[in-house]
Amino acid sequence: MNADRWLADTRTSYDTVAVSYADQIREALAGAPYLRAALALFADLVHTAGGGPVADVGCGPGHVTAHLHELGVDAFGIDLSSVMIDVARRDHPHLRFEVGSMTDLDLADASVVGLLAIWSLIHVPDEAVPTVFDHFRRVLRPGGPLLLGFHVGDESRLKTQGYGGHPMNVHVHRRQPDQVAAWLRDAGFTVEARMLIDPDESVPGAVLFARRQS
Repeated sequence: MNADRWLADTRTSYDTVAVSYADQIREALAGAPYLRAALALFADLVHTAGGGPVADVGCGPGHVTAHLHELGVDAFGIDLSSVMIDVARRDHPHLRFEVGSMTDLDLADASVVGLLAIWSLIHVPDEAVPTVFDHFRRVLRPGGPLLLGFHVGDESRLKTQGYGGHPMNVHVHRRQPDQVAAWLRDAGFTVEARMLIDPDESVPGAVLFARRQS
Protein backbone atom coordinates (compact mmCIF):
# COMPACT_ATOMS: atom_id res chain seq x y z
CA MET A 1 0.00 0.00 0.00
CA ASN A 2 1.38 3.42 -0.97
CA ALA A 3 2.47 5.26 2.19
CA ASP A 4 1.34 8.67 0.99
CA ARG A 5 -2.08 7.26 0.07
CA TRP A 6 -2.95 5.54 3.35
CA LEU A 7 -1.61 8.42 5.41
CA ALA A 8 -3.64 10.92 3.39
CA ASP A 9 -6.77 8.77 3.64
CA THR A 10 -6.34 8.40 7.41
CA ARG A 11 -5.76 12.11 7.88
CA THR A 12 -8.77 13.10 5.78
CA SER A 13 -11.03 10.52 7.42
CA TYR A 14 -10.25 11.69 10.95
CA ASP A 15 -10.43 15.35 9.97
CA THR A 16 -13.98 14.55 8.83
CA VAL A 17 -15.11 12.68 11.95
CA ALA A 18 -13.08 14.51 14.60
CA VAL A 19 -15.91 16.36 16.34
CA SER A 20 -18.32 13.39 16.31
CA TYR A 21 -15.55 11.01 17.41
CA ALA A 22 -14.67 13.23 20.36
CA ASP A 23 -18.32 13.43 21.42
CA GLN A 24 -18.69 9.63 21.31
CA ILE A 25 -15.56 8.68 23.25
CA ARG A 26 -15.31 11.57 25.72
CA GLU A 27 -16.41 9.32 28.61
CA ALA A 28 -15.10 6.05 27.14
CA LEU A 29 -12.49 5.48 29.84
CA ALA A 30 -15.19 5.53 32.52
CA GLY A 31 -16.50 2.25 31.10
CA ALA A 32 -13.09 0.67 30.48
CA PRO A 33 -11.74 -0.46 33.88
CA TYR A 34 -9.04 -2.73 32.48
CA LEU A 35 -7.68 -0.03 30.19
CA ARG A 36 -7.70 2.41 33.11
CA ALA A 37 -5.74 -0.15 35.13
CA ALA A 38 -3.22 -0.46 32.30
CA LEU A 39 -2.84 3.31 32.14
CA ALA A 40 -2.36 3.47 35.92
CA LEU A 41 0.38 0.84 35.69
CA PHE A 42 2.00 2.72 32.82
CA ALA A 43 1.93 5.91 34.91
CA ASP A 44 3.62 4.05 37.77
CA LEU A 45 6.34 2.83 35.40
CA VAL A 46 6.93 6.39 34.20
CA HIS A 47 7.19 7.67 37.77
CA THR A 48 9.56 4.83 38.70
CA ALA A 49 11.73 5.78 35.71
CA GLY A 50 12.12 9.25 37.19
CA GLY A 51 9.37 11.06 35.33
CA GLY A 52 9.63 13.32 32.32
CA PRO A 53 7.78 13.91 29.05
CA VAL A 54 5.55 11.14 27.73
CA ALA A 55 4.24 11.02 24.15
CA ASP A 56 0.67 9.86 23.48
CA VAL A 57 1.01 9.01 19.78
CA GLY A 58 -2.24 8.96 17.85
CA CYS A 59 -3.86 10.84 20.71
CA GLY A 60 -7.12 11.71 18.92
CA PRO A 61 -9.15 14.21 20.96
CA GLY A 62 -6.79 13.89 23.92
CA HIS A 63 -8.88 11.99 26.45
CA VAL A 64 -6.10 9.51 27.26
CA THR A 65 -3.50 12.31 27.39
CA ALA A 66 -5.69 14.15 29.88
CA HIS A 67 -6.23 11.00 31.97
CA LEU A 68 -2.48 10.48 32.23
CA HIS A 69 -2.06 14.11 33.24
CA GLU A 70 -4.51 13.48 36.09
CA LEU A 71 -2.26 10.58 37.13
CA GLY A 72 0.68 12.98 37.42
CA VAL A 73 2.28 12.19 34.06
CA ASP A 74 3.79 14.96 31.94
CA ALA A 75 1.94 13.73 28.86
CA PHE A 76 1.56 15.46 25.50
CA GLY A 77 -0.37 14.31 22.42
CA ILE A 78 0.52 13.84 18.76
CA ASP A 79 -1.99 13.06 16.02
CA LEU A 80 -2.02 12.91 12.23
CA SER A 81 -5.31 14.83 11.99
CA SER A 82 -5.03 18.61 12.41
CA VAL A 83 -8.77 18.85 13.13
CA MET A 84 -8.45 16.20 15.85
CA ILE A 85 -5.62 18.25 17.37
CA ASP A 86 -7.83 21.36 17.25
CA VAL A 87 -10.50 19.43 19.19
CA ALA A 88 -7.92 18.19 21.71
CA ARG A 89 -6.66 21.74 22.28
CA ARG A 90 -10.24 22.97 22.66
CA ASP A 91 -11.17 20.30 25.21
CA HIS A 92 -7.85 20.32 27.10
CA PRO A 93 -6.35 23.80 26.71
CA HIS A 94 -3.87 23.26 29.54
CA LEU A 95 -2.12 20.41 27.70
CA ARG A 96 0.27 20.26 24.74
CA PHE A 97 -0.89 18.78 21.44
CA GLU A 98 0.78 18.80 18.05
CA VAL A 99 0.24 17.45 14.55
CA GLY A 100 2.56 14.65 13.52
CA SER A 101 2.86 11.14 12.11
CA MET A 102 4.06 8.04 13.91
CA THR A 103 5.80 7.03 10.70
CA ASP A 104 8.16 10.02 11.01
CA LEU A 105 8.07 11.34 14.56
CA ASP A 106 9.40 14.87 14.85
CA LEU A 107 10.95 14.26 18.25
CA ALA A 108 14.59 14.24 19.25
CA ASP A 109 16.38 10.99 20.00
CA ALA A 110 15.82 9.72 23.56
CA SER A 111 13.63 12.76 24.32
CA VAL A 112 10.69 11.02 26.05
CA VAL A 113 10.67 8.82 29.14
CA GLY A 114 7.57 6.92 28.01
CA LEU A 115 5.41 6.46 24.93
CA LEU A 116 1.98 4.99 24.31
CA ALA A 117 -0.15 4.30 21.26
CA ILE A 118 -3.70 3.30 22.25
CA TRP A 119 -5.73 1.94 19.34
CA SER A 120 -3.82 4.19 16.95
CA LEU A 121 -1.75 1.48 15.24
CA ILE A 122 -4.88 -0.06 13.75
CA HIS A 123 -4.65 1.94 10.51
CA VAL A 124 -0.93 1.30 9.93
CA PRO A 125 -0.34 -1.44 7.32
CA ASP A 126 1.91 -4.35 8.24
CA GLU A 127 4.79 -3.18 6.08
CA ALA A 128 4.92 0.17 7.89
CA VAL A 129 4.80 -1.16 11.48
CA PRO A 130 8.58 -1.84 11.74
CA THR A 131 9.30 1.76 10.70
CA VAL A 132 6.87 3.02 13.35
CA PHE A 133 8.47 0.86 16.04
CA ASP A 134 11.94 2.04 15.00
CA HIS A 135 10.78 5.61 15.60
CA PHE A 136 9.27 4.65 18.95
CA ARG A 137 12.59 3.17 20.02
CA ARG A 138 14.57 6.15 18.73
CA VAL A 139 12.63 8.76 20.69
CA LEU A 140 12.39 6.72 23.92
CA ARG A 141 15.10 6.94 26.53
CA PRO A 142 16.90 3.65 27.21
CA GLY A 143 14.75 1.60 29.56
CA GLY A 144 11.68 3.74 28.85
CA PRO A 145 8.26 2.02 28.98
CA LEU A 146 6.02 1.57 25.95
CA LEU A 147 2.29 0.82 26.08
CA LEU A 148 0.36 -0.38 23.03
CA GLY A 149 -3.35 -1.09 22.62
CA PHE A 150 -4.77 -2.70 19.48
CA HIS A 151 -7.56 -4.84 18.05
CA VAL A 152 -6.95 -8.61 18.02
CA GLY A 153 -7.65 -10.71 14.95
CA ASP A 154 -6.30 -11.93 11.65
CA GLU A 155 -7.91 -9.67 9.10
CA SER A 156 -8.08 -6.16 7.70
CA ARG A 157 -11.24 -4.43 6.60
CA LEU A 158 -12.06 -1.18 4.86
CA LYS A 159 -14.02 1.27 7.01
CA THR A 160 -16.11 3.58 4.85
CA GLN A 161 -18.37 5.16 7.47
CA GLY A 162 -18.19 5.91 11.15
CA TYR A 163 -18.71 8.24 14.09
CA GLY A 164 -21.92 10.05 13.29
CA GLY A 165 -22.34 8.50 9.86
CA HIS A 166 -19.56 10.53 8.27
CA PRO A 167 -17.64 9.01 5.34
CA MET A 168 -14.27 7.42 6.02
CA ASN A 169 -11.74 5.58 3.89
CA VAL A 170 -9.37 3.71 6.19
CA HIS A 171 -8.30 0.11 6.59
CA VAL A 172 -8.61 -1.32 10.10
CA HIS A 173 -5.97 -3.96 10.81
CA ARG A 174 -6.52 -6.62 13.49
CA ARG A 175 -3.41 -8.42 14.71
CA GLN A 176 -2.33 -11.20 17.02
CA PRO A 177 -0.32 -10.19 20.10
CA ASP A 178 2.46 -12.63 19.15
CA GLN A 179 2.98 -10.80 15.85
CA VAL A 180 3.09 -7.38 17.50
CA ALA A 181 5.49 -8.70 20.15
CA ALA A 182 7.78 -10.11 17.45
CA TRP A 183 7.90 -6.74 15.67
CA LEU A 184 8.75 -5.06 18.97
CA ARG A 185 11.60 -7.45 19.71
CA ASP A 186 12.99 -6.90 16.22
CA ALA A 187 12.93 -3.15 16.88
CA GLY A 188 14.92 -3.47 20.11
CA PHE A 189 12.23 -3.74 22.78
CA THR A 190 11.82 -6.22 25.60
CA VAL A 191 8.19 -7.33 25.93
CA GLU A 192 7.24 -7.43 29.61
CA ALA A 193 3.49 -8.08 29.83
CA ARG A 194 0.32 -8.48 27.81
CA MET A 195 -3.38 -8.44 28.59
CA LEU A 196 -6.36 -9.55 26.52
CA ILE A 197 -9.48 -7.41 26.98
CA ASP A 198 -12.97 -8.75 26.23
CA PRO A 199 -11.70 -12.11 24.91
CA ASP A 200 -15.25 -13.40 24.40
CA GLU A 201 -16.25 -10.48 22.18
CA SER A 202 -16.09 -10.62 18.38
CA VAL A 203 -13.14 -8.21 18.34
CA PRO A 204 -11.02 -8.46 21.52
CA GLY A 205 -8.49 -5.85 22.46
CA ALA A 206 -4.91 -6.37 23.54
CA VAL A 207 -2.68 -4.24 25.74
CA LEU A 208 1.04 -4.85 25.56
CA PHE A 209 3.79 -3.45 27.79
CA ALA A 210 7.35 -3.27 26.51
CA ARG A 211 10.55 -1.45 27.38
CA ARG A 212 13.28 -0.02 25.20
CA GLN A 213 16.47 -2.00 25.59
CA SER A 214 19.55 -0.04 26.65
